Amino acid sequence: MTSFLTTSPLMSSLRTAGLAAVLAASGVQALAADPIKVGIALDISGPFASAGTEARDGYNLAIKLLGGKLGGQPAEFVQADMAGSPDQAKQLVDRFVQREKINLFTGPIASNVALAIGPTLFAAKVPYLSNNAGPSQYAGAGCNAFFFGTAYQNDQHHEAAGKFASDRGFKKTAMIAPNYPAGKDALTGFKRQFKGAVGDEIYTKLGQIDYAAELAQLRASKPDSLYFFLPGAMGINFIKQFVGAGLSKDITLVSSGFSADEDIIPAVGEPMLGLLNTSYWAHDLDNAANKTFVAAFRREYNNRYPSMYAAQAFDVIMAMDAAVKAVGGDGSQREGLVAALKKAQFASVRGNFKYGNNHYPIENFYVRVIGKDAQGRLTNKTMGTVLTAYGDAYADKCPMK
Repeated sequence: MTSFLTTSPLMSSLRTAGLAAVLAASGVQALAADPIKVGIALDISGPFASAGTEARDGYNLAIKLLGGKLGGQPAEFVQADMAGSPDQAKQLVDRFVQREKINLFTGPIASNVALAIGPTLFAAKVPYLSNNAGPSQYAGAGCNAFFFGTAYQNDQHHEAAGKFASDRGFKKTAMIAPNYPAGKDALTGFKRQFKGAVGDEIYTKLGQIDYAAELAQLRASKPDSLYFFLPGAMGINFIKQFVGAGLSKDITLVSSGFSADEDIIPAVGEPMLGLLNTSYWAHDLDNAANKTFVAAFRREYNNRYPSMYAAQAFDVIMAMDAAVKAVGGDGSQREGLVAALKKAQFASVRGNFKYGNNHYPIENFYVRVIGKDAQGRLTNKTMGTVLTAYGDAYADKCPMK
C-alpha cells in the first residue's frame, strides 16, 4: 500500500484506518484485492498554503469519519504537495495516473493548475472532483464529463458579490485581483451583476504581498467601495495594508469568501471586523450535515472554525463515498462513477445539492459579515441570501446534457 506523502495531525490514524480496512477482510484473497485509489494534489506550501492547509484538514476529517474507506470498500488516499506549481502538478498527476493507477482525483486550489492537469486526467478517464478551482474554461464549450466543479464555478462567487454591491447602492466600485485565470473570472463575474460604475480595474502579480502602488492609485481615484479577490497570503497582506493606510475610512471593502474566510481572519485580526463578503457556504448554515461537519472539525482541530476550503474538501470525499457505493465498490467502472457523481446523492454541508449540465453546482449564495461570536472570537456570520438556486453563465455553451 502506498504510504501518505505528507504529514498532518491525522496522518498516522488515517494510515492505520486504511490498513485496517484491508486487514478486516477475510483471507489472502481479500488482501490481494485492489483498494479504491484517490490521488490528492495538495497546496500546503506556495502561494495558496493557507487555503491548501484547510483543504487538507477537510479531506482528512472526512477520511477519518469514513474509517479510511469509500463506499464501504478499502481505500487508499495518496496525498502529495505540489506547492501551487502547474509544472509540479503535471508531474504529480502523471505519476498518479501511470504508477499509482488512481481511480479518482481531487485538488489543487488554483485554476491555472487545474487547467494544466485536466487534459491528462480526462485522457485517462479519471474523474476529477475539483475541491476549489472552477475555471470558466471547463464550464462552457470546454466542459468535460470527467470534470466536476464540486465547489462552484469561479464567476459565481463574484457575481454574488456584484449583486450584493448593487443592492447596497454603491455607485463607483474599484476592483483588484491577481493576474491569472481565477482573477480574471473574478472581475468578469463581479461586473456581470454590478449595476453601478466600475472604477479602476487592477490586476496584480500572483503571490504579490506589497500593495503600496495599488493603494496609492485607490487613494487618488476615490471609489466608494472596493471589490477585492486576493486569496491566501495576498489577502492577508492587502487588508492589513489597506486598513493601515487609512483607506477603510472612505472606501468600503467587499469581498467573496476567498479573501474573508476563517483561514484569513485569524492572521489579520481586528482589521477584519465588519468586512462584507459572499459565499455559497457558512459554518452557521442550519442543516444537519453542516452541523455534524462543523462540530467534528472543531473537535478535531483545536476548536477552530472551518473555512469554506475545508468544507469543500469534506464534501468531495463524501461525494466520492456515495459514488463508489453506487458502483458496488468497483473503481474500474469509470463511466459508472461519472454517472453516480452527477446524481450527487450525498449529504452536502450546503444542504440540497445538484449539478447543472456542465457539472458545476446550482446553489445558493449568502452575504456574511465578520463579527465576534459569543466567546469574542472573530468569525463570519450569515446575514441573508443574495442569490437562490444560482447556476453559472457558461452552462448553455456546454454540449453535455
